[in-house]
Amino acid sequence: MKLHLDTAEVYIPDQQALPQALSRTTHLCICAHQDDNEIMAAQPILECFQQPDKWFTGVVVTDGRGSARNGLYEHYSDEEMRLVRFKEQRKAAVVGEFAAQIMLDIPSKIIKDGSNKYPVSDMIEILRATQPEIVYTHNLADKHPTHVAVTLRVIEALRQLEPQKRPAKLIGCEVWRGLDWMVDSDKVTMDLSTHENLQFALLGVFDSQIVGGKRYDLASMGRRRANATYFESHDVDAATSLSYAMDMTPLMKDAELNPAEFVQAFILRFGKDVQERIDQMK
Repeated sequence: MKLHLDTAEVYIPDQQALPQALSRTTHLCICAHQDDNEIMAAQPILECFQQPDKWFTGVVVTDGRGSARNGLYEHYSDEEMRLVRFKEQRKAAVVGEFAAQIMLDIPSKIIKDGSNKYPVSDMIEILRATQPEIVYTHNLADKHPTHVAVTLRVIEALRQLEPQKRPAKLIGCEVWRGLDWMVDSDKVTMDLSTHENLQFALLGVFDSQIVGGKRYDLASMGRRRANATYFESHDVDAATSLSYAMDMTPLMKDAELNPAEFVQAFILRFGKDVQERIDQMK
């Protein structure tokens, strides 16, 4: 597998040989930043944990140089922050027993430039080496520009793959905007009721973000608990922790399908649901 940047890294926690480590992948997550895997793809990480026939591989696209910083990390340079965030991501890969953790080390400005195709080429290389059953990435309604850019590059890469080499599903997960607003029939629900200790451990290794003033650990675990509690108003909770996602598989299969129009359809169904509920109560 040939990646564009010499500084890109493939970390294999159990030191398996590279081709075998990647080819065993069943669940692949391509995300923007260090800790996004652990925030949005906890369910596939748990599903693969200590399972001999299921393996999770994470891909972090950006370099981490622009991270917010405070406390211990307040005076760290961009390069020092990059090294810290790479180290933290390796720790998470060990805790979660990933098949592999790939870090592409690409600046955010490159990802957000749709005319620059080398990130897509890297993603195609990874998809061909891993051939996962399911790909997870950010959802198109996320409010972080880099997250949305990564999603668009993932869609482009999947469309360029031979149909027989594409995964069965493309799932868009929640990070910088929850998906509780989606109508229930549109939600992909991911049960995170088990291994709460492991979930906290996966989030807790990102000390530079937590000490730096962003309690992603508490926020993520709180959102999951809130999703479970508020999912159904008239029944007792069937789960204690849920995360939501949108099924973006049609965007992979149909190259003519416009991503903006695709996500607008979810928003329109939400608007219709609100309107009908109001009308029923008049």
